[in-house]
Amino acid sequence: MIYTIAILLSLIGYFVIGHLAGRRVKGLDDYLVAGRNAPTFFILGTLVASYLSTSAFLGETGFAYQGYPFVMLIFAAVSTSGCLLGALVFGRYLRRSGARTVPEFFGKRFASRRVQMIAGLTTIIGLGAYLLGVMQGAGIMFSELTGMPYWVGLVLVWATYTGFILYSGSPGVMLTDTIMFVIFSLAALGGSLYVIQDLGGWSGVVEGLLTQTDKPGIALWHGVLEGPEASFSSPGEALTWGLTLGLVWAAVLAASPWQSSRYLMARNEHVVMRSAMLTAVALAIFYALMMMTGAAINLYDAGLDPERSMIWVALNVLPTWLGVVILTGVFAAGLSSCSTFLSIIGFSLSNDILAASKDDASAMRKSRLAVLGAGLVALLLALFQPPAVMSVVWFAATLFASSWGPVALMSIWSRRITAAGAGWGLAVGFAGNVAISLMIQAEWLSLPVYLHPVLLSTLMALVAIVLASRVTRVTQAEQAYRAFLHTFDAEAVAGWVTGTRLIAFCTMLSGVAIGVFLWRQYAVTLDGLAAQFSVAAGAVQGGYVLAIGCGCMLLMAGAVGFWVARPGQQKASTARMTVSHSR
Repeated sequence: MIYTIAILLSLIGYFVIGHLAGRRVKGLDDYLVAGRNAPTFFILGTLVASYLSTSAFLGETGFAYQGYPFVMLIFAAVSTSGCLLGALVFGRYLRRSGARTVPEFFGKRFASRRVQMIAGLTTIIGLGAYLLGVMQGAGIMFSELTGMPYWVGLVLVWATYTGFILYSGSPGVMLTDTIMFVIFSLAALGGSLYVIQDLGGWSGVVEGLLTQTDKPGIALWHGVLEGPEASFSSPGEALTWGLTLGLVWAAVLAASPWQSSRYLMARNEHVVMRSAMLTAVALAIFYALMMMTGAAINLYDAGLDPERSMIWVALNVLPTWLGVVILTGVFAAGLSSCSTFLSIIGFSLSNDILAASKDDASAMRKSRLAVLGAGLVALLLALFQPPAVMSVVWFAATLFASSWGPVALMSIWSRRITAAGAGWGLAVGFAGNVAISLMIQAEWLSLPVYLHPVLLSTLMALVAIVLASRVTRVTQAEQAYRAFLHTFDAEAVAGWVTGTRLIAFCTMLSGVAIGVFLWRQYAVTLDGLAAQFSVAAGAVQGGYVLAIGCGCMLLMAGAVGFWVARPGQQKASTARMTVSHSR
């Protein structure tokens, strides 16, 4: 009963908070991009909340429970690098554009309504699938916790986030995202620490996982390699999977609409860089704790449904008050993603697909109707489509790595890409990914682990961009807009450099701290137990390499941010760009 009350109160609370945020909405810019005045903490909150959803808490933690906690750490170490990469090579230029949506940015950059519409369509279709997955995750949680029917949970969740988006738009999404970020961060931290300490700390968990025989190898960096349920057949295959999917998700974090669109709300470019570095730190800590927790649940019960393992722990292991916190936190993660995705879909539908409105009032009315219509379609699909949370979310998210990734990067850094190249790149990358994934699903095609559909479809998109750009010319308008994007207004952010460099330094320290922690708590512990449990020398060495690698990724990210934010760097970049164009 207490879980039902907590969930219902959280729904009411988010609705009220979102509604109160709507009082600040005075015009279309307020509604779509929160007045472009959001501080670092709010951008951090909405970035993390947009990325982490029920898929992370249920699906990815469930994959760790299934036998692969440290493979997921490899994945996380690589993928989180996309936060800063996206901010530096795309996000800060996106912020300079003054666009209201990312598809609108593509339309401005290539002076093409057609490109904007193609980007808008891919946004609606791809995020529609993603929204479906996280809605189903929230519905499953509601049903598990309250005992009410699945459809009741879906309807209540939908009514809550749709209600405050209709009224408050981006300010409501950003504020509720940040509150949800705080709640589920505390939930992840509290739940993980309790479970790990209850089982004897990191060393106790590692020893317990080596002792159990249900999932042999779960304590090693490569995870389970034996048995009918094994996802990988060799350490090399596990490593390839972690690195490949990590790179794919790095591209997702760098260019996907639900991540990059958050930068449009930032106060300035330094807020973009600061929030990106802090997001990388937050995600690194989250994965280090939650993946180990997922594996540790096996020491309580090794026969659970993986995607429901965290719910089981909250209901059966944690103290009631902590169980309430972690379950409302997980629920908040799903709700925050739902609100973000629906808002982006609705905004893109009204701003990028439908005809432009003459004034702000009619544009806001159109945006609200688009949000309502998109939300109703998503609700109907979620009600009648069987749930498959992690598979749907991962498929939908990776669509943007192959379609948006190449175009986003080249729109900033390539002088040769044309509007035709951008349009074909978006379309071919998206359609190619869908086609290859469906062929694999239908068992018409089988690919090795290192040849992910995203890699093939990205290559297809690049070929389409090159061929289409060769037979067309870059217009003067495209050249002028790219030059504008590379013009930095140093006066606008005077005094921000010191703070940004301090956050970059803290990011480097976080990388060192995480690396040292994993070295001492995991690698050294495993080394000490190796003789007793006949652990191969290669597995022990892999533990040390894992610790170094996870720490180095954040260390390098912070170092890059520190270098980019150095005094005079932006002025020098602008000067070089000016000289280049004067030639």
